[in-house]
Amino acid sequence: MKEKVLLTFDVEEFDLPLEYGETIGLSEQIEVTTRGLEGILQLLEELNLKATFFVTARFAQESTAIIQRLSSEHELASHALRHSSVDDGDVAKSKQILEAIAGAEVDGFRSPRMQRVSTCVLKDAGYLYSSSENPTFLPGRYNRIFGPRTVRVEDGIVLIPASVTPWLRVPLFWLSFKRFPAGFLRGCLERTLKRDGHLCLYFHPWEFTGLKRFRFPRYIRTPDGVGMIERLKSHLLWLKRRAEFATMGQFARNVTGLEE
Repeated sequence: MKEKVLLTFDVEEFDLPLEYGETIGLSEQIEVTTRGLEGILQLLEELNLKATFFVTARFAQESTAIIQRLSSEHELASHALRHSSVDDGDVAKSKQILEAIAGAEVDGFRSPRMQRVSTCVLKDAGYLYSSSENPTFLPGRYNRIFGPRTVRVEDGIVLIPASVTPWLRVPLFWLSFKRFPAGFLRGCLERTLKRDGHLCLYFHPWEFTGLKRFRFPRYIRTPDGVGMIERLKSHLLWLKRRAEFATMGQFARNVTGLEE
């Protein structure tokens, strides 16, 4: 089987400024995410790629038209009710809200900020897969460097961690695409793809908007906007020459033998 690239985006109300002591209202949070999402969709259409979008129910309720577009053109999955927190009841309720808006089944879940969620809770809610693990160490964010690094099935749920390198567990997520030199990043991507047979990559729409007005650390603020779109485009074209792109649902069904 040819190697797969699982391209994913976490679509949420843009609450990152709140972590840095800034004030931002819900309407502006939604506007920033929507603006970035429009740029992403244009890029994916240009490159003829499918992706999986993990969406909070709160964002979906504020942006029903773009959610219906995501569902028709790509794969829609749950990112819980809101981005600030998650509890067990959110897991099923967010799925129900997204399905009502999109008119399509939601198979996947990713917890906000990769918080832990029980596979039993996911199974009871009717999910096929979860991508709520980043098996690396980042101070103040993730501490799962000894957790499972590759795909597995537990309690009937396909668990697909975000990709990290086999050695040193270097994370291959949005911040790596922002900050790593292209040659180093692509070396990490290629080695991980060959070892694991797939890459699970994730980004956020707000990365592709103007961030310089916010009081974020420089490593978050730049590059942004068009510069970040062009950077991602270059890496995606490079990956297209080496692997096939698939949605998370397609990949999970392949793992379980439930291919469509």
